[in-house]
Amino acid sequence: MSEFDATAAVNIEPTAPVPFSLLPDSSEVDENGELTIGGCNIAEIAAEYGTPVFVYDEQHLRSRCREAVASFGSEVAYAGKAFLCIAMAKLVNEEGMCLDVASAGELYTAIRAGVPGNRIVFHGNNKSVRELQMAREYGVGRIVVDSADEIDRLENLHSEDGQVVSVLLRVTPGIRAETHEFISTGQEDSKFGFGIKSGAASAAVDRAKASNAINLLGIHSHIGSQVFRIESFDKALVVVSDFFKALDLPELSIGGGLGVAYVEDDIAASISEWGAQTKDTCARLGITDVRILAEPGRAIAAQAAITVYTIGTFKSLPGIRNYAAVDGGFVDNIRPVLYGSEYTSFAPQRVLEPRPDRARIVGSHCESGDIIIREASLPQGLNVGDLIATPVTGAYGHGMGSNYNRMGRPPVVFVSNGEARLVVRGEMLEDLLRLDID
Repeated sequence: MSEFDATAAVNIEPTAPVPFSLLPDSSEVDENGELTIGGCNIAEIAAEYGTPVFVYDEQHLRSRCREAVASFGSEVAYAGKAFLCIAMAKLVNEEGMCLDVASAGELYTAIRAGVPGNRIVFHGNNKSVRELQMAREYGVGRIVVDSADEIDRLENLHSEDGQVVSVLLRVTPGIRAETHEFISTGQEDSKFGFGIKSGAASAAVDRAKASNAINLLGIHSHIGSQVFRIESFDKALVVVSDFFKALDLPELSIGGGLGVAYVEDDIAASISEWGAQTKDTCARLGITDVRILAEPGRAIAAQAAITVYTIGTFKSLPGIRNYAAVDGGFVDNIRPVLYGSEYTSFAPQRVLEPRPDRARIVGSHCESGDIIIREASLPQGLNVGDLIATPVTGAYGHGMGSNYNRMGRPPVVFVSNGEARLVVRGEMLEDLLRLDID
């Protein structure tokens, strides 16, 4: 069938148009009822660059970076794992943020973008000698040490060249955030950091202070990602504060993890609200004359982008459900499968219309689990070839992309002031064979 069979869906009720609170800041509707972002018509972008395509509102990104700097100061770092490319690294640096990287590849991207070494924070629970060498050679400002083995590596490298590196020690406060277990990191049972309760954190501090290879600047803690309740950050601060205050160190990082709204019913705090509450909590706990660091990533990038798809197939299973297959899937958004994450959907050429039709939006991969939205709301009577989009895909979409089924990852387009620029080109068939040896 070329359009929906309404009898195949369950519990059909009229649904409101997509709320603009989930769309990028510069989103508007033109005289034809079509979505524009950054002054650019989304359907025209899809026609020029193909689908799937990530479309980022550049001014939205810049606005959130400025909000982060205003809330936490100039040492606040963007968590590059959320979304990183050369253009994004340049933007973050231009807006006065530091950049948090977690691999040699992310560090190399920062280097190619010209981010100064002293504006980079290097994370990772299992940094290799090669990665630590890269960080030391480029003069990375802070290395977040995650294990005793990493201290061993830094001391071995120091014995060769005498270079001293500035370090934060990552500790686990024993707080489990109210998020998916795969992205909860602050509990005692974690692959990350030194446990406070176990005494491992105290032992690491003693060793770091005694080491000639390390300049210990402070303590880092991070309780997880997509955390809606900012009180969870407070709970972690309460635990960390008693440990931290006894150390007489100049820096305390609360990490990142601030949640964002993905669907209509979600409510999330802003970066400004997070920053204000953090300052209040630190003051109440007596953490004064200390530089408080933070690492927002999702809160900067997520809502800045939408992903645009083309519908390729409809299937209606009477009494069961409708399926709408699009030209993406695992390759551009693995979060629904990995974490059970929820998204909403809309038709960018029919933005203001109600969305009474229901369908399961699925990708093109050879997996039954290749699901983008389990129960999507869409305008009535969409056809094969029409565009649909998912908002709030700017974080952990492109960055977690893959080449499953040898499909290429989509292009990324930044839009601003009526101009669209390609910042990551889509992968072509030749790219998929570039590493093969025949």
